[in-house]
Amino acid sequence: MRRKLIAGNWKMHKNSETARGFATEFLKLYQVTPDMDVCIAAPFTELLALEEMFAGTDLLTAAQNMHFEDQGAFTGEISAPMLAEIGVDYVIIGHSERRAYFAETDEMVNKKVKKAFEWNITPIICCGETLPQRQQSLEDHIVRHQVVMALAGLTDEQVAKAVIAYEPVWAIGTGHVATPQQAEDMCKVIRDVIRMYHGDAADEVKILYGGSVKPDNAKELMEMEDIDGALVGGASLDPVDFLKIIHAAEN
Repeated sequence: MRRKLIAGNWKMHKNSETARGFATEFLKLYQVTPDMDVCIAAPFTELLALEEMFAGTDLLTAAQNMHFEDQGAFTGEISAPMLAEIGVDYVIIGHSERRAYFAETDEMVNKKVKKAFEWNITPIICCGETLPQRQQSLEDHIVRHQVVMALAGLTDEQVAKAVIAYEPVWAIGTGHVATPQQAEDMCKVIRDVIRMYHGDAADEVKILYGGSVKPDNAKELMEMEDIDGALVGGASLDPVDFLKIIHAAEN
């Protein structure tokens, strides 16, 4: 049975004071989840503070992006060894906002995925279609292509350890959400294409749903066979809402 993962993506929110405030309140409410991993993808500036505050708990941290080179003249970038040095567990790669606003390509995503594994950081690889693509019934093709490109050149063992986050772009920050069956259908497409290229590794890959996950829709989504957790955006900014989603996944 695949272990569930609930990942909160703070995006470009919170400063030192509010991040520490979140962690303090969340730690008061949170109880160990033996069958689930929980991580927070904070801005780079808050990762070390969260690492220190989460020490001695089972809570994990994630970066929201990284470069595919170890070092160099890449102003403003953060490398995998920098993240590894402070103990970051996961890194989000290929989020739709990175693809849309920063021209991140499938080739760049693949380089970052390989680099993350090189430094023992688990990649959370994002894929998903836009509204026009879905309206043209291209969602299966788009998502299959993104997944195949992201995993190109990886061993089956590496693929088994990867996390894939299906994020329908039309449901991110819009208040719209895919129905549980729509989400399940796409997550099954992802698992099937992984099986085609990497065999039984498909049974071990965690597939998350990320698209306006809220406390009131999390339970139905988490009940789907091929959905192993959630990549949570806005609802992860509030410790109580985030905890409700965790409890929904537990139950």
